[in-house]
Amino acid sequence: MKGFPILSKKKTLKEQFKNFYKNHKPANFEDAVEKFSIFGGVAWGKIDTSQPAYELIEKLILNDYAYIRNDITKLTDGQPLYHSILSAVALSDGKLHAVFKRSNVEESVGQKAVETLRERGILRQKRCKGADDKLFFTTSFLRFWFAFVSPIFKGIRDGNYTEVKERWERHANEFTNLTFKELSQELLRETFKEDSIMEMSEYWSNEGLAIDIYGLTKAKKRVVGLCKYSNAKVKKSELSKLQALCDTANIKADIFVLVAKKGFSSELKSLKGEALKLYTLKNFKALVE
Repeated sequence: MKGFPILSKKKTLKEQFKNFYKNHKPANFEDAVEKFSIFGGVAWGKIDTSQPAYELIEKLILNDYAYIRNDITKLTDGQPLYHSILSAVALSDGKLHAVFKRSNVEESVGQKAVETLRERGILRQKRCKGADDKLFFTTSFLRFWFAFVSPIFKGIRDGNYTEVKERWERHANEFTNLTFKELSQELLRETFKEDSIMEMSEYWSNEGLAIDIYGLTKAKKRVVGLCKYSNAKVKKSELSKLQALCDTANIKADIFVLVAKKGFSSELKSLKGEALKLYTLKNFKALVE
């Protein structure tokens, strides 16, 4: 495909994921989440999501680098400041102070640039409990571009994809994990029917404490959760760690939620109930129905 596909920046993450699933018909939700984290939010032709991720990256993105770069430049005016901030968002945890530090810009300059990028529909800003706000891309594809393509464009421009491949192999799991966490939050909004989620964010402290899910239901119940995107089943010890984090942060949790790529140990599953809810990738079906 020549040129940059149509962005669906105004759609919510759930809407983008549902469209991606409907258009490309992945065989399972592991393929769906992984490929969505790379290509999501963009109107591609039919993608065979059963193919290895890097093969699709090379075929659909790297081989069309010059055309896509030109169209992305139209979104950013080719401004080095904007590209620096966007790469900092893509390569960091997205917290405002970390983005400004990584892109080496003064806070006042960075804030103005972020506001422009938000107005253009490239970034969105989310409140997080306990610390700085966080910046997120409006589409998964733009995050991929500014994490794996834009910072090392010279080799790609010259037809050398080695660095991209090596970088993807090192960081693919970590990169996909953010999309998994965001979709997990959407899943809770979808599945908490009787007592709906009214607030949802992450919890961060300036001391480095981090909790993936921090929500409040209509009945004022505090929901605290962990998302685990790994190839190992989640054990009871992970729940114990989450409970310890809550104690440290002085958070009284009414409901604990664990979302796991590969499921849970028998011991953990035996504890499932009103105070502990367990979800796997199979539950993501609720996002596409």
